[in-house]
Amino acid sequence: MVLYEELQKTTQHLSRQRHPHQADAPILRAENLGLRYESGIALEDVTFALKIGERLAVVGPNGAGKSTLLKIIAGVLTPTEGQVHIYGNVPGGHICIAYVSQRSLVDWSFPVTVADVIMMGRVGQLGLFRNPKASDWDIVDQSLEIVGLTHLAKRQISQLSGGQQQRMFIARALAQEAELMLMDEPLSGLDVKSQEEVFRILDDLREDGVTVIVSLHDLKTAAQRFDQVMLLNQRMLGIGTSEGVLNPENLLAAYGGHLHLVPTEEGTLALGDTCCGDGQE
Repeated sequence: MVLYEELQKTTQHLSRQRHPHQADAPILRAENLGLRYESGIALEDVTFALKIGERLAVVGPNGAGKSTLLKIIAGVLTPTEGQVHIYGNVPGGHICIAYVSQRSLVDWSFPVTVADVIMMGRVGQLGLFRNPKASDWDIVDQSLEIVGLTHLAKRQISQLSGGQQQRMFIARALAQEAELMLMDEPLSGLDVKSQEEVFRILDDLREDGVTVIVSLHDLKTAAQRFDQVMLLNQRMLGIGTSEGVLNPENLLAAYGGHLHLVPTEEGTLALGDTCCGDGQE
């Protein structure tokens, strides 16, 4: 179950020496990242850096390596090539990274409440086998209030809507006191109102200096709502402003025959296969 896997990952961090944050280092630097399996290449030669508070959208076709990239940054996967540095050190020594997996990979029938899941974010701060204090529950309550789920604290997670599920995971990251949040397809399956609620929370996080990386299929949302866009298809085809990255040449290189470029009065409209597939990228 994904919830338990992430809890285990957090406790593994606690068994290692925690790395200090280097004041002069970017919050994230990835250098020549690659991951190869016996079956082939999942990711290769990805290099970029982010400053505190930036918001990056990672876009690309199914199988492009978007989920793989996020998992490497989170320390869930180990790259076969290159390195990731969080504030100057490898990810394994940091508990300031929150990884929010795709909702479709979670066993929503598991009998836990919304408050229980959010308290999982406190494990890294508490230490192994220590019971939460009143101050920890205060942080959980504050996180619930920020995402608008106070009234659902005792509800079983199976009874939540898609938008509520996503806000619960954001609240868990808030309780973790995360400084870098990695979100894998957080808008998938959400209606417009729920998507806007997610962006309202992300806007608040920006003001608090939280850096956010989100994998998306929607090119228009990536262009309109993010500081930078990365176009990925195993290799990084571009990173920067949407105007510079999402140009016809790069889009055709990423999507090939699955993308159709239609001229309009407002510019070029890209139409392609944006379904989420099986969630494994």
